[in-house]
Amino acid sequence: MPPVSSTTAPSVAPPPTSEPATVPPFAVISGAQVRQVLRGGEPEIVDLIERTYRLHSVGDSVNPPSYFLRFPDRPTSRIIALPASIGGDINVDGLKWISSFPGNVEAGIPRASAVLILNDHDTGYPFACLESSIISATRTAAFATLAADRLSRDRDRPSRVGFVGAGLIARYIHTFLTGTGWSFEEIGLRDTSPDSVAGFQRYLENADTDAKVSVHPDAESLIRSSDLVIFATVAGHPHIHDPSWFTHDPLVLHLSLRDLAPEIVLASTNIVDDVEHCLKANTSPHLAEQLTGNRDFLDGTLHDVMLGKVRLRSGRPVIFSPFGLGVLDLAVGKHVYDTLVRSGELGVVDDFFHELRRYG
Repeated sequence: MPPVSSTTAPSVAPPPTSEPATVPPFAVISGAQVRQVLRGGEPEIVDLIERTYRLHSVGDSVNPPSYFLRFPDRPTSRIIALPASIGGDINVDGLKWISSFPGNVEAGIPRASAVLILNDHDTGYPFACLESSIISATRTAAFATLAADRLSRDRDRPSRVGFVGAGLIARYIHTFLTGTGWSFEEIGLRDTSPDSVAGFQRYLENADTDAKVSVHPDAESLIRSSDLVIFATVAGHPHIHDPSWFTHDPLVLHLSLRDLAPEIVLASTNIVDDVEHCLKANTSPHLAEQLTGNRDFLDGTLHDVMLGKVRLRSGRPVIFSPFGLGVLDLAVGKHVYDTLVRSGELGVVDDFFHELRRYG
């Protein structure tokens, strides 16, 4: 090593100069505003989700396990906390707080409700609270669309789609698929609720689709007649058990995570969003791990597929099982916030933070 001369810079650089920390104003963003920003922007949102997922996959995120609040007197209901932090040009921390109360549907209100809190990267202060059921559905649909595109590049593009579960998430997924250039010859629907099927049919009529729409009496007939199968149910345990239903090797977006028996998982090519997140809480891949005692049935992550590290095997169904990452909600929420700031439509709550001096 050469000697240090008198002109060499000091080994410890002075700290960079920066603006003094300030408390950000606090904004409340309604569902109407969220919808206004996101509506019609499907290609842009899918690109945002892909960038965010890449940041997460290379380690530029903090995405701890989700925390489930369950109730002994309401076993089908839960509220989930998803804390997360994402870097890159998004650079925000936050928390999604989302409830799932299936009984709401019978009362005529949506099953899920949610808020998203965004925290300032430098001070930790929360600076926005957003209605987030729309954000959650949007990020789910955008990620499903990204996966459908990436996982169908080595096979014929699916032209027959089947939805097991015909609720709000299914509607958003169809909107994102068609909004990014997908078209279908046939659309199959299967739901235990006739009202949900009828509602989805009305949505498709308003969407002016040319596809043939069929309502299936059971899951078997829908799966066998579809080359893209989308599970968007509230199932708490497997209700699909027969691997022979999948012998035509469809692409399966297993968004609700608990529909498929482990035997079906083990007979398929399996791609997940994040291994550690997906193999827990008795998801179908987690049940397969418990059955076999290993994770050898996993072929890789969606990021591995995007990088070309995993080639999808032919002659087997492909199942994509995403647990859902809080960083994706943050990215969509920050996009909504930034858009409203630029448009001058952000609603700030004056004096939300009031005690700003330590001693008064």
